[in-house]
Amino acid sequence: MGTIEPRSGVTAHPSRAALKFVLLLGAVSLCADMTYEGARSITGPYLALLGAGGAAVGAVAGLGELIGYGLRLASGYLADCTGRYWAITLGGYALNLVAVPLLALAGRWEVAALLIVAERLGKAIRTPARDAMLSHATAQTGRGWGFGLHEAMDQVGATLGPLVVAAVLFFHEGYRTGFAVLAVPAFTALALLVAARLVYPSPREFEPCTPKLQTGGLSREFWLYLAAAGLIAAGYVDFPLIAYHFAKAAAIPASYIPVFYAVAMGVDAAAALFFGRLFDRLGLPTLVAATLVSSLFAPFVFLGGPQWALPGMALWGVGMGAQESVMRAALAGMVPPHRRGTAYGIFNTGYGVFWFLGSALAGLLYDRSVPGLIGFSVAAQLASIPLLIRVGKARGTASPGEAR
Repeated sequence: MGTIEPRSGVTAHPSRAALKFVLLLGAVSLCADMTYEGARSITGPYLALLGAGGAAVGAVAGLGELIGYGLRLASGYLADCTGRYWAITLGGYALNLVAVPLLALAGRWEVAALLIVAERLGKAIRTPARDAMLSHATAQTGRGWGFGLHEAMDQVGATLGPLVVAAVLFFHEGYRTGFAVLAVPAFTALALLVAARLVYPSPREFEPCTPKLQTGGLSREFWLYLAAAGLIAAGYVDFPLIAYHFAKAAAIPASYIPVFYAVAMGVDAAAALFFGRLFDRLGLPTLVAATLVSSLFAPFVFLGGPQWALPGMALWGVGMGAQESVMRAALAGMVPPHRRGTAYGIFNTGYGVFWFLGSALAGLLYDRSVPGLIGFSVAAQLASIPLLIRVGKARGTASPGEAR
């Protein structure tokens, strides 16, 4: 007698269904990242064109990340309390994606800044709920591999988006046309997301065996891990400021700036797969190794011409790939399933606060002392390593994919 497939889309082969779910959400992220990473590849020069200075560019980038991460605390808590993970994810993606094509209509840098912040706000709303759903599926596929695969697809889009924008600029169509063209992947992402909701209405079923509910707070290792991630975020110079530097210093022709960003996103995708698989075997030492490598990006990016800036962007991409895959995978193993929306929200809020403070300081340092900016970036990232080692020791021999 044949098996009847449940409405949830979770079949008698949950690992296969989980992989399909990860791939479908990966396709959503591919189109979404094509949209907003394509936009991010030119927001720095676009703000400068509209009259913004270096400090303003750094502040806008940092404020966007602060809001984009800060509100995840509320959205993650709301997702856990209501259980409406899909509704929150859909609403967040809609705001996240629609804001990008509207940048084509901005006539002042202040208006463009509001739209940039709105795009980050949408990402804040949807990310904890989406990551919580992904965490259930990755219980079947392996935490590192599942999040790494999702991040790799995400970054394929992040590579294609800047290349599309670069092509628009190459044909002298201007920044506004570049933003308008990105409406196509934006609405494709929303269509794929609706399809995912129809096929997999209850991703929680991928992880049916959950521990007893716990009433205590989050573990000490969680807070140490958050502190380490915050230091990495503070030292990680956001790309709009890097692009602003490329344009202001004339280090790279304007039409090549999105190409350099695309290279970083391509490295990000490969790094996510590599470090994700490595994490399933080695645990947190994987993130320590990635941080040591990526901490060197700032001297390459800010002190040299194209021959140094390109490897610098590759190092920047290594760090982003590890952060977006291993960081999320490790967090899922520290927190029981029923608290993951909240945990991702708290984690991303702290990460965003540090990112904002670091971005704002980076913008101020850039206007006054580029060597000072480089020293701050490298030192902040390296300061995270003792904390990561301490968290790794606290977890002991526990499997990287299991909550303790």
